[in-house]
Amino acid sequence: MPEKRPDLDDYFMEIAKVVSKRSTCLRQNVGAVIVKDKRILSTGYNGAPMGLPHCLDIGCLREQLKVPSGERHELCRAVHAEQNAIIQAAYHGVSIKGAILYTTHQPCIMCAKMIINAGIKKVVYGSEYADERGIEFLKEAGIEIVYHPVGED
Repeated sequence: MPEKRPDLDDYFMEIAKVVSKRSTCLRQNVGAVIVKDKRILSTGYNGAPMGLPHCLDIGCLREQLKVPSGERHELCRAVHAEQNAIIQAAYHGVSIKGAILYTTHQPCIMCAKMIINAGIKKVVYGSEYADERGIEFLKEAGIEIVYHPVGED
């Protein structure tokens, strides 16, 4: 019998998981996909800004300092997956107003602020994060939030 056809949330979350495989973070591999009208507008994964050395190559300051997950974001050299997806859309002149963001991990507070100001209307995330403030901000802004766990490979 053929495999069940995935619904759209399953489909785009699986794509976000594939995108996360490009991550260069030593702590968490995160992927994000921005979708509108069932079409992918942009993708992003966490890694160093363009042209700068990756943590895979030079190590992780947050790891060296034993900073817990969800704290001291300013020490991280990586741009988060959600941020990269939003930035890539802007870089290429693609409007994401009213779009859905699929992300393998719950957005942090910094990403939540960008998601709100980008005009994204819905966030679907696959695993929980230590910092709940991002979700609180998204709820306060009236953004629809869906927890959609994804299996590990």
